[in-house]
Amino acid sequence: MAELPPPPEGIVLAHFIVSNDVERSRRFYTGVLGGRLAYSGPGGLTYVALANSWIIINVGGGPTDDKPSVTLETPRDPDRVSSFLNIRVKDIHALYTEWSARGAQFLTPPKQHEYEIRCYIRDPDGHLIEVGQTTDPDGDWVPAHWPPSTRTGDSQ
Repeated sequence: MAELPPPPEGIVLAHFIVSNDVERSRRFYTGVLGGRLAYSGPGGLTYVALANSWIIINVGGGPTDDKPSVTLETPRDPDRVSSFLNIRVKDIHALYTEWSARGAQFLTPPKQHEYEIRCYIRDPDGHLIEVGQTTDPDGDWVPAHWPPSTRTGDSQ
């Protein structure tokens, strides 16, 4: 099994991707996005280390004893999304050029919004990925209406 980094607070967060072709998805997350293959095991289970997290890739499947009514599958309609991977980068324009040269197909070029520049791509199975860069002059933008205990950098 892949060794996850030790969790600083007892939690490690990873993103699980259901794929119709695990090898194709592994190539996308390593070759296009620059991740590193960390584990490949039985049945196609694959871990890709990407930045400070992990992408876990596996085939879909029917219910199990611990999720008795849940079926894992790739997106049926890639234009209807309930969750997506969010990647923050230092230089979105350089990354857009680099990933485009590696085969990433962005929905649009990077677009300026109030506190960020962002754009989106899809992985080979249609999972949406947001790529963004903060443009807040004070650093990484945090909404002023968030309670102090949930904002980074605030003391309690």
